[in-house]
Amino acid sequence: MQAPLTRPKIGFVLSGGGSRGAYEAGIIHYLRTDLAKRMGRHVPIDIVAGTSVGAINAAFMAATASDPTAQAQQIVDAWRSLRIEELISLKPMDMVRAARMMLGGEPPPPTPNSFRYGGFLDTSGLERFVIRAIPWRGIEKSLRDRSLYAISVSATHVGTGHTVVFLSSSDPVPREWSRDPFVRHRAARIGPRHVLASAAIPMLFPTVKIGDEFFTDGGLRQNTPMSPAIRLGADRLLLVSLRHIASGSPALQQERVEAYPKPLFLAGKALNALMLDHTEYDLQRMQRINMILDAGHATFGEGFQAMMNDTLVNLRGAPMRRIQATHIRPSEDIGSIAAQFVRSGRMKVDGRIARRLIQRLAEGEAAHESDLLSYLLFDGDYAAQLIDLGRRDAAQKEDELAALFDVPVELPVSRRAV
Repeated sequence: MQAPLTRPKIGFVLSGGGSRGAYEAGIIHYLRTDLAKRMGRHVPIDIVAGTSVGAINAAFMAATASDPTAQAQQIVDAWRSLRIEELISLKPMDMVRAARMMLGGEPPPPTPNSFRYGGFLDTSGLERFVIRAIPWRGIEKSLRDRSLYAISVSATHVGTGHTVVFLSSSDPVPREWSRDPFVRHRAARIGPRHVLASAAIPMLFPTVKIGDEFFTDGGLRQNTPMSPAIRLGADRLLLVSLRHIASGSPALQQERVEAYPKPLFLAGKALNALMLDHTEYDLQRMQRINMILDAGHATFGEGFQAMMNDTLVNLRGAPMRRIQATHIRPSEDIGSIAAQFVRSGRMKVDGRIARRLIQRLAEGEAAHESDLLSYLLFDGDYAAQLIDLGRRDAAQKEDELAALFDVPVELPVSRRAV
């Protein structure tokens, strides 16, 4: 076993957004290929923290951490292989079942030994894909050989509404994690159920049972799991969010006003509010803390942080530290990409009913953006577009990424860049 790190630990924070997660795969591919070539080695990623689809990508990264060269191609191949009808059942009876539940009907009882319940959509295909695509035993191997130091996956407890952070770490997990009454942590051997629970989009996907408790999407309360990464010891963070920030043209704003009464349009905006808007708040909070620490050092000297943390540890259970962070977000609107993709007729859908349903979903939103559909469009060609976008956006941050990962590091031969 390697000695503990003396250099800064680097955390990778992956947020949620359903099929938008292909964008994160593009960034991972860029880190493991182009950036690795620039730096002459694979960049160290010590901690991965994910929520919702980010939990799926985080688990894949953790499971393949000992072979980063293969990791890059494997993750994009997995996303590009997707077909929506293989992951989400779109048969006529599924539509009848979903309509009945929307009108207040009870979901069918779970089958014996089933670990999922409810949800408008049958996602058993997605569950099989997640179980098959991720080499789950690799997570423990990565932690043992210190290719990775920790992974966290956040989910929402159905009974209480609290966030539960499931943790696997090569070091003992602190007894006292957080004084936040709405956040709990549990040491766990991260497996398919933890990830599927974190990725269970509210109402659309079934809740997932872990032990005797049910969980749903972690993005409801903690879509950008920065806090778990920091508490696990990250000194530097790479944050990926899945929402494009732009004011929009007057024509597009008018289109949104006209689309406002459409229920599917409103559902898409509601999902954005629930799952994407947390990122900006979390980033602003971290920046404010950095500013306070910088101002304190400038005013009171180098001892300021230590004196302040003597009190803060008693109040919040953890000290404050300055965190260096790089943030990557989509330079294009993913909802618009989804709308254009459906109109192009490139979907890999064989069934006439399934194809028509997806087209109806797109028509039920605005003409040039399909936010709701962008969460559900698990299609390989659509994923390829988001992967390319993620790579381009990461390339625009190349100098900042190089500075973030510029730490002294000893890597085994298997982790050197080719």
